[in-house]
Amino acid sequence: MDIIRHADLRPYTTFGVPARAEALARFTSADGLRILLNSVQLEGLPRLFLGGGSNVLFTHDWPGVVLLNEVPGIELVREDAQHVWVKAGAGEVWHTFVMHCVEHGWGGVENLALIPGKVGAAPMQNIGAYGVEIKDTFFALEAIRISDGELVTFDREACRFGYRESFFKREGRDQFVILSVTFQLNKAPHTLNTSYGNIQQELEQRGITTPTIRDVSEAVIAIRRSKLPDPARLGNAGSFFKNPVVEPGVLEAIKATHPDVVAYPAEGGYKLAAGWLIERAGWKGHRRAGCGVHDRQALVLVNHGTATGSEVYALSSDIVHSVQERFGVELEREVNIL
Repeated sequence: MDIIRHADLRPYTTFGVPARAEALARFTSADGLRILLNSVQLEGLPRLFLGGGSNVLFTHDWPGVVLLNEVPGIELVREDAQHVWVKAGAGEVWHTFVMHCVEHGWGGVENLALIPGKVGAAPMQNIGAYGVEIKDTFFALEAIRISDGELVTFDREACRFGYRESFFKREGRDQFVILSVTFQLNKAPHTLNTSYGNIQQELEQRGITTPTIRDVSEAVIAIRRSKLPDPARLGNAGSFFKNPVVEPGVLEAIKATHPDVVAYPAEGGYKLAAGWLIERAGWKGHRRAGCGVHDRQALVLVNHGTATGSEVYALSSDIVHSVQERFGVELEREVNIL
């Protein structure tokens, strides 16, 4: 068991802001995790579990131990004439898993290509993009219950998925550690989702009229790369805010002065594009000290290299206040603030 004391956390988050942990350790299996949970050396220290660190902003040092989830593996566990069931370790890079599925012709996650992070975070956040969410292909997951080290299986209903939400971010927060996730994916013929965002336009520009799973994944990758910064070059956590859902009356009030507002029907009303709201409030490309708002996608806050987590958080607070004041809509942060 290798424990690093006073560990620098910058390499383990995509924002790359300065922060340290009292201790840091890794686990690659259920037994390895149990050993760490029962370690005398770590006894009494607050625990924080990290995967790819792609949805976390540290605003101060962590006073306890950071446990890195590096459980590996991708395996086909079952198949029939229409479907395959694929199990992935929580420590697998999400995009690597998506491309593995694309290579094998398994449909369902191609629209989620290039999302940063690891497999274990996918059901926690119910990650989604271009009209697809994890809950659409999710089958089950295995997790260790921290209180007693027992392995527990969760089906889709038990995960209680919502918009960028799940049981693990609400009632089950800090109670379980996800070890693996199993997805139910489609064999050919698979119905592709190309109606959201610019996927269809990107396919047409490529001269593709009968797209494949690979074509859709490549279109998504191209779109994301054209709009979103690479965390390896410019620190960020992807979308910093959730797209707010508002009642019809709120949308109509905004339309009265902004007829070009970007909105989609959603449960409970209409989902507004948070990036549009932030851009119209004048924040796109804004820069202060070492942080700012990305100049191609206002939904993304970035670390230009010298920002602290507190500075990024302060910027996000100013944006929330500005959007509330201008549109009467309150933005909710998608990133976990620590």
